[in-house]
Amino acid sequence: MNQPTPAIVTQSAVRRLPRIALILFCVAYVLPGFLGREPWKNADVSAFGVMLEMAAGHSGWWNPQVLGVAVEETGPLPYWLGAVFIKLLPFLSAEFAVRVPFAMLLALTLVCTWYTVYHLARQPAAQPVAFAFGGEANPTDYARALADAGLLALMACLGLAQLSHETTPDLARLALVSLLLLMAARMALAGHRQPVRSVAIWGAALVALVFSGAPWIAVTLGGGLLLILWLSRRNQDASDTSWTSSDGLQRDPLVWSAALLVLVVAASSLNDRVPVPGLQTALNQVEWQSWGKLLVWFTWPAWPLVLWTLWRWRHQLLRPHVALPLWAALVSVVDSALSPERDRALLLALPALAALAAFALPTLRRSVSALVDWFTLIFFSGCALTIWVIWFAMQTGVPAKPAANVAKLAPGFIPEFSWWLFLAGAVATGAWLWLVSWRVGKHRQALWKSLVLPAAGSTLCWLLLMTLWLPLLDFGRSYGPISRRIATLVPAEGCVLADGLSQAQIAALQYHGGLKLLRTTSDAGEQCQSLIVAPASLTTLQQRVEMTHWAFKATVSRLTDTKESLLIYQRVGNRIRP
Repeated sequence: MNQPTPAIVTQSAVRRLPRIALILFCVAYVLPGFLGREPWKNADVSAFGVMLEMAAGHSGWWNPQVLGVAVEETGPLPYWLGAVFIKLLPFLSAEFAVRVPFAMLLALTLVCTWYTVYHLARQPAAQPVAFAFGGEANPTDYARALADAGLLALMACLGLAQLSHETTPDLARLALVSLLLLMAARMALAGHRQPVRSVAIWGAALVALVFSGAPWIAVTLGGGLLLILWLSRRNQDASDTSWTSSDGLQRDPLVWSAALLVLVVAASSLNDRVPVPGLQTALNQVEWQSWGKLLVWFTWPAWPLVLWTLWRWRHQLLRPHVALPLWAALVSVVDSALSPERDRALLLALPALAALAAFALPTLRRSVSALVDWFTLIFFSGCALTIWVIWFAMQTGVPAKPAANVAKLAPGFIPEFSWWLFLAGAVATGAWLWLVSWRVGKHRQALWKSLVLPAAGSTLCWLLLMTLWLPLLDFGRSYGPISRRIATLVPAEGCVLADGLSQAQIAALQYHGGLKLLRTTSDAGEQCQSLIVAPASLTTLQQRVEMTHWAFKATVSRLTDTKESLLIYQRVGNRIRP
């Protein structure tokens, strides 16, 4: 028996968010972070280094390597994207060229999230209550309004900003998970158009996820989504399952989708790309308190709305519009608990959480909506004010305390005034002030109104960080300064031996320092006149290098982290141990 829907929505509440405003939101969110900055440590510059190695022909395309050692992140597909664009865009700097496909992936994530919520909101069980005398929301307008809200909820999530602007496999996985969820939402609609395209994209996304280093996500997410769709189909009337198409595809594309999933799993297993996880060991290593804190701030402000959705729609938990995003979120949340990089694993849950958060809005009371608005206004206005005050202190020395804190945390940093960065920050701040006044004065009944300020506030703070604070962040988070200092201490020509360096450090020294690095285990290093060593490898260095032929020259530390340093040695002999 069908349970009544908790959504009570009038036609006046589903007015569209102006398309130009939504597009400007997306542009203002996507572009900052991809423009103007250096690769940051550690994952960002590490992945960039692998792409450089591939593009230069120093690494195999199926087994990515850095100086002959396999990369830390498995899955070659994301590295292919960066390497291909380095080759396709030789007139651009390498660090900008690799960001082009990853900016497209972030844009794809936003688009997939919008259409996912749109298709889920078209489900019969998701429709609002029909009024006795009419006036309820039109299904299409209702779906568009909820889709706008879902997209705003995604951009409002605090954890999305930095990780979604890095050139790492995590962003590729985020886009592919969003694409899988979208295809499942499309297949949940009875009689939806172009089922062949949906099945083909579904299969491509599964394969791409496997080759992006997330085979278990592909298996568990894909299998669970198909099971939900199958169970939902069993509960529908025969008249609701008209899965026909002009090309003669079978009545139910779930069969083809399941077959593709089985083929992907089988092929991946034969190539050892689906390892058996050590579940018990991983559970024993979970730090539940720190993981809980991560869940709270990383998914804010979506998680309170998600909990409200699960409560108000509790009688429809097995319906596709709730069950599909709920399963997608659970898979990534559990994976986050078991993964050593919890924030990067949790990133994949954000599109699904945003979709669930959107369905809370038709059931929110006006008092709750007002509380969200006031909290958002105070929080993000305070954050923006803090960013501006610290920027002003960096430029003028007033107030003195913030300026002293910056000097202490980033010794050696010399602030420079940029009109372009200042104007971008000023325009964004002016837009925020206008939006606040607009939100207070108009569109009080719009369904998506409660998420406008959270999304705009998150976008504002990210844009201010990527403009006003960009030189400071580059100075503190980039290996560029230390790499360029080391380059002045070694011969400009010839090779340099490296021992114990991380993948990120190697990439930075090669790109920023322009050094030709070889590992101390390499047979071709006999002619190298300089040696760069990580302090942690000093205890075993004698096993690889005859230290009597090397003289210590200098210790170079990152200016913002004296604990992270590299040791420079100069050759005084002619032999390296094999």
